[in-house]
Formats: sequence, C-alpha cells, structure tokens
Amino acid sequence: MPDALNSLQDAQVLALAIVNTIPDPFLILDEKFHVLAASRAFYEVFQVDAAATQGRSLFALGDGQWNIPALRHLLETIIPDRVAMDGFEVAHDFPGLGSRTMLLNARKVVYEESPAITILLAFRDVTASRLIAADLAVLLAQTEQLLEQKQMLLEEMRHRVANSLQIIASILLLKARAVVSEETRNHLKDAHLRVMSVATVQHHLHMQDGVAQIDVAAYLAKLCAGLSSSMIGEDSPVSIEVHADPGVAESATAVSLGLIITELVINALKYAFPDHRSDARISVQYERNDNDWKLTVSDNGVGLAGAARIAGETGLGTTIVKALSKQLGATVEIGDQAVGLRTMVTKASFTSRPISRQLPRS
Repeated sequence: MPDALNSLQDAQVLALAIVNTIPDPFLILDEKFHVLAASRAFYEVFQVDAAATQGRSLFALGDGQWNIPALRHLLETIIPDRVAMDGFEVAHDFPGLGSRTMLLNARKVVYEESPAITILLAFRDVTASRLIAADLAVLLAQTEQLLEQKQMLLEEMRHRVANSLQIIASILLLKARAVVSEETRNHLKDAHLRVMSVATVQHHLHMQDGVAQIDVAAYLAKLCAGLSSSMIGEDSPVSIEVHADPGVAESATAVSLGLIITELVINALKYAFPDHRSDARISVQYERNDNDWKLTVSDNGVGLAGAARIAGETGLGTTIVKALSKQLGATVEIGDQAVGLRTMVTKASFTSRPISRQLPRS
C-alpha cells in the first residue's frame, strides 16, 4: 500500500473524495442501513443537510421520505441474497422535488477480516427519459393510427379513381359506337384509349402500394402485358416485346415512364400497321446506366411514310410524350429505322451498353 494510505483515516479521506466526484447521488450504508457517507450530489439533489443525514437510518431521514416500500424490499430482501443489483426502479413523490423515477444500483461489500457489511447505493434520476419515452410511445401510437386512417383513405380514393376511370372509358366507347361522324368517332376512341392508359398505369402502381422505389423491369412487363390485353384485338394481332435492364425508379418517375410508353404504344397501334400483318411488333426497351437511362419504343410498321403516320407523330400523343419527358429532364428523338419507326427518350448523357436483362414477350 502506498505511504499516503498507511492509515485508516487516509483511506477514509480518499474514499469520501471519490464519492464526492460521482455526479449522481450516492450513499454508503452499514448493514443496518445507517448512512456512513453521502455524495455531494445526494445532498444537492434531494435538498438534505449532511448533519441531519450521516449516522441516521436511511428510512428515518427527513420526514420518512426514504421509507419507500420498494427501496426497503431492495435493501432488506434482495441485497442480503446478492452481491449486486443493477437497474432497480423506484417511483416516489419526494418533498420539494415532486414525482421522480429513480434507477438504483446497489453493491454489497463483504470484508475478509471483518463481519461488517457495507452497502453502496447509487441513484440515477430517469424521470425525464421515462416521460420522453412515454410521450414517444403515445406519439408513435397516434402516428400509427393516423397512418392507418391515411391508408384507408388512400385505398378508398384509389377505388373511386379506378371505378371513375372505368365508367368514363365505358361512356366514351359507347359514344364512339353511337356517333355517325367518323372524325368524332376517332376522337372518342382516342380519348377512350388515353383513359384506359391512365387506368392501366394506376392499376400497376397500386399493385406496389407503399413502395417508394419501383422495380422498373417488372413494372414495364406488367404494364405492357396490360396494354396488350386491353388495346390489341384478335382481328389485328400485334405483339409487344419488353427488354429492360434491372433497376429501380422513384414512383413518380415510374408513372411518367408508364404514361410515355402508353402514348407511344397507342400511336403505334393507330398508325404503324394500316394493313393487318401477322408479324406486327412493338418493342419497348429500357436501358440504365447509373442514374441515367434511355427508353426506346419502336415498331416494324410503315415508319414516317404516309400522311396518317406524320399526323400521328405531331398530334396530342407526341405532345404528351414531350411534356412528360421534359418533366423528367429527358430529350425525345423520333425517326425512321431500317424498318418502322423509333422513338428514343433519353435522360442526361446516357451511353448505351449491352442489355443485361430480357423479359419474355408480353
């Protein structure tokens, strides 16, 4: 033992100094729970006097404020059977402090050459953290309830939108069949196809409800399959092929891509194949390179030849495609290829590379 600790008195002075450096309230008790020493933090937090504390029973301090059943249980029942106890929670209304929740850590010190027992008792006030935790629990429960209500409202809105789109599409189709004017009939059919395209995009995004990132390849495959089944009749079969790199896109981007593809497919169905052909084909290709991408919709039809196709590429559908592409920060290029027409929508400085994923025909 160092010379500085040769006497018992020196050891006691050192022990008390250590106790006073502890930031939380701290007590040293004897085996009968009398206070041998207390930290400065104990006196400050609980607003008690040192002269009225040392040497007295813990349970008799003040007006008996420490005569707490839970604390008695800890000291009289648990500690005798254990050397240590951590995280024992005591809730009590302390004079001058109000209701407090204390976390107690206790240690029993047994000496080799003495029957005496010393109990070390540390207090930590966790009232604020418990209140915060309780408030957070209430807030979380309220948030979950609001999210459930929001989900129910969104679900109801989706059903109403889907039903409304179906009703509008049906009315347009009935009107188209009833009118005499061929021009009016074509306008009504165009309107019907566009309503159906919005309904198709809405349906496929609804199937991925709550997903902020959409699997583009799977989404395009399902979308084109839906377009094929709803817009292509048996009397004029046209196959739609989908080739897509793997990757995800924000749901808002996926909506715009879906509407662009739908408009381009509608244009191809209307103008690319004036004569029925058994090999009529529309190809949808999505390439991705980091955050950039390129969407190509092509067909093996008549290309830009003929006034009808030229009108189709300068009409409402193309205007919609260009507007949606501008929102995405993409450019649009329309032109003939070896056979048929090709429309490319390119985001930023995209550079093509070999397609890494090919999906089966829709």
